Amino acid sequence: MSKTVLIDMHPGRNAQAYGIARELGTDPDLIHAPSVGVIGNKGDSQCYIGVQGKVEAIHDRLREAIGSGPGQFAMRLVQPEYTVATSDGIRNGTREMRYSLIGREVTHDSVCEHVSASGLDGTIAVVACDKPPVGTLAALLEHNRPAIIMSDGSIHPAIDSRSNEPIDLVTAYQVAGHEDPDYRKHISCSACPGYGSCGGMFTYNTMQTFIGVVGMQPLHMVAPPSDDPRRLEQFPAELVGYLRGMIEAGTTPRDIVGPDSLRNALIVAMAVGGSTNVVLHTPEIARAAGYENFWRDIMTPEEFNHLSQHVVPVLTDARPYGRFSMVDIDRVGGVQVIVREMLEAGLLNGDVPTCTGETLAEQVERLDTSPADGTVVYSVKAPYKPTGGLRLLGGNLSPEFGAILKLAGVEGGLEGNVFRGTARVFEGEQGLLDALDSAPESFNDHDMVIVRYEGPSGAPGMPEMLDSTSRITTLCRERGIVVGLMTDARFSGGSVGLVIGHVGPEAAVGGPIALVEDGDEIIADLNSNELICTPLADPAIRDARKAAWDKQVADNGGSHPNCGDADTRLLHRMRRSAVPAIQGSGMHPDRQLWVHEPREPAASSFTPSNVWRTEAAEAS
Repeated sequence: MSKTVLIDMHPGRNAQAYGIARELGTDPDLIHAPSVGVIGNKGDSQCYIGVQGKVEAIHDRLREAIGSGPGQFAMRLVQPEYTVATSDGIRNGTREMRYSLIGREVTHDSVCEHVSASGLDGTIAVVACDKPPVGTLAALLEHNRPAIIMSDGSIHPAIDSRSNEPIDLVTAYQVAGHEDPDYRKHISCSACPGYGSCGGMFTYNTMQTFIGVVGMQPLHMVAPPSDDPRRLEQFPAELVGYLRGMIEAGTTPRDIVGPDSLRNALIVAMAVGGSTNVVLHTPEIARAAGYENFWRDIMTPEEFNHLSQHVVPVLTDARPYGRFSMVDIDRVGGVQVIVREMLEAGLLNGDVPTCTGETLAEQVERLDTSPADGTVVYSVKAPYKPTGGLRLLGGNLSPEFGAILKLAGVEGGLEGNVFRGTARVFEGEQGLLDALDSAPESFNDHDMVIVRYEGPSGAPGMPEMLDSTSRITTLCRERGIVVGLMTDARFSGGSVGLVIGHVGPEAAVGGPIALVEDGDEIIADLNSNELICTPLADPAIRDARKAAWDKQVADNGGSHPNCGDADTRLLHRMRRSAVPAIQGSGMHPDRQLWVHEPREPAASSFTPSNVWRTEAAEAS
């Protein structure tokens, strides 16, 4: 057990500990025992409404399980604690959206403060919305004492009373440009009934699936909706039992989250057509697990693309690119159905450990997992789409090889897997939104919209652009055209279309995206996985444009005038400490990745990418 906070019989330090034990109804004789507790994510949207009830239910089961009596385990119970984050759904398209990714960092810090200062030797976390679950997992990995996570669950989709079609938050964003204000209000009032996090295969459910497959959440707890009675009546006792097993076995998060489990989780994210944010969060999770550079230590970008292009199909017909929501995946058996399909096809390592005390394969077998239904979840032999949902791009616009395209969401414009377009540059998202509002007719077929100075340092905060992408998607569908969007910011998991994010180095630090001009030819080549600005291939043009950019920075006192204001301490901290998107865009001192107890990555014992890497090495 770790060293607890209450280490002696000092009456001052013990006074409140005795008082808390009395108020919580626990054994005062155990105030010096190792501590256990529950944490939850909270915020200002529907995503978080169900969290507190689940935290309290788990807290009650913990109180019953600990003590000095027969069958109990001797631990000290601490009060529940909550983190704070903002609502992506409410803030998209506003300057407040800069705080969204920062919410991951703030959650990380607050969980770290609580579990470390409280000396928690056992933690159960209830997580909600997009970024707080990742911050929670990262902090638990750094603390590295027995811990387990449960998804709060997603919201149910709505049914539009006029069309009788399923709708959700993304639907509401897609009608933002509709000419009828009554219709816009009708959709906005109807799209989000009840409570829970976004229900499609957006970032929340991509990352919940990831956390389940990586081993830190029981698989059967991922898909049920937030209002499912099991989350209050069945799962709390199960979680306490699993945590007790981890404590007794001495199993910690870093025993579970290793190279093969991280590979598994990212491969499944491809197979569900998951959010582009997964490639931003995975490096940060890997860092917290002790691996300094995911794309070097665990999986290379070339391996990632090989898997997506040639090995891993899309198995789900899920929103935003398909028809169904996570509640439908739950109805046909849950995410364990997807995992079963991929295990049987040899695409995952089933021998990795999980928080239940079983291997991944054993957990799937115990759950008596059903086969794919063929409508919501497809088999590997007959997939929904033949290739994976995500692609990393290099080229002269993305020398870090970190630009990400959600291929599963592309609705057109790729001829022979190549898009050729004409750059239309906006120095920030607001300019694009203004143009979409005031002059939507000005957008032409095969425009490549460039939105820059919205990266981790530039915005600061790297906002996601669900508002912009949704309006462009609707415009393209209505006019039968293709308009791409490329940015150094992020996209919502609900975004569809030919959208390319995380382009780095970002404009604020002088990356190539800062040098693009209106009218430049832009090529996205998915055969070579390159993102190219044709004029920048000429060294003379590139150098001249870079010199002009450097002069603007010098004349503005060392930062580009198009960067956003860092007018709070938190935004200033993000600007000064954010690492590049390829490294996860986390806030790290001196822009260096801090790794607690770094460890050498073990050679992967299994995965298709390991086979490919060996063949490529032999060929060279």
